[in-house]
Amino acid sequence: MKNNPVFKRILNCGSDDEVFSYLIGSLKETIKSWDYFVNWNKVIHNYRDVERSLNLLNTLVGKKNIEEEALALLTDYPQIVGVIPALLAEREKKISLLVAPDNFNARRFDFSKPLPAKDGVLFLKESGFLKLLLNRNIKSVPDYFIGVEVGLDSNGRKNRSGTAMENLVEFFVKDICERNGYEYIAQATANKIKAKWNKEITVKKSSKRIDFAINTPHKLYLIETNFYGGGGSKLKSTAGEYADIYRQWTEDGHQFIWVTDGYGWKTTQRPLRDTFNTTDYIINIDMIQKGILEEVLKD
Repeated sequence: MKNNPVFKRILNCGSDDEVFSYLIGSLKETIKSWDYFVNWNKVIHNYRDVERSLNLLNTLVGKKNIEEEALALLTDYPQIVGVIPALLAEREKKISLLVAPDNFNARRFDFSKPLPAKDGVLFLKESGFLKLLLNRNIKSVPDYFIGVEVGLDSNGRKNRSGTAMENLVEFFVKDICERNGYEYIAQATANKIKAKWNKEITVKKSSKRIDFAINTPHKLYLIETNFYGGGGSKLKSTAGEYADIYRQWTEDGHQFIWVTDGYGWKTTQRPLRDTFNTTDYIINIDMIQKGILEEVLKD
């Protein structure tokens, strides 16, 4: 870690050990906000796209001759077939199934294009969905669909957690840049940085996105952010990756700053300390709140 007097002045930390202890001791348990749980805009958008088909399917609830009724409905309204995978919590439109498991015969259903009504009925029947309608276990297909979408959207929580960290850091980055007359790019690439500031950076893949690039009068600062609520091998590999990135971008003449946080580091301190020892700046949200990032950018 770079021996910058800013740590002594702001945090009263006079050594690397004290700075690292402060880093670990001020980690945040969570950065989740209310929008972490469900992306309702996405759920309702997906619902609106198929609302008419869902209401038509709702007419099958409780019907005794449900297979015949379903065949007639899908024949009259073939667009309903396209919504079937979503009813079963499946995003893929092209699905291959073992319809005869004893001899491993697979059958392919392509819901991205019109399918015969009988194939739609077969899928609804064999998947068990028609039985749920027959027995009124599902009383409202539209309400059921929204529930399925909420469940599928929970898979996006990991991405929302990562985005939350970026958004949180950008709140400070934007304020610092506006007050000091710096320019910054969020989700920067080597090409964007070259085009805007005529500065070269070395990346393994041209498509690599850097969370923030900040151009000050004296140096280009490249910032990566992440948040780890739990430990695991990912943290160790990330720490090693950022140590390599630091060396490369230092050779390019730029400054790398790693902003990381989360209780996951409490149980995975060794790899973080190793990278801390070989890079200039690893800081967390608390340090940014206290002014460390702004002072480093002025350095």
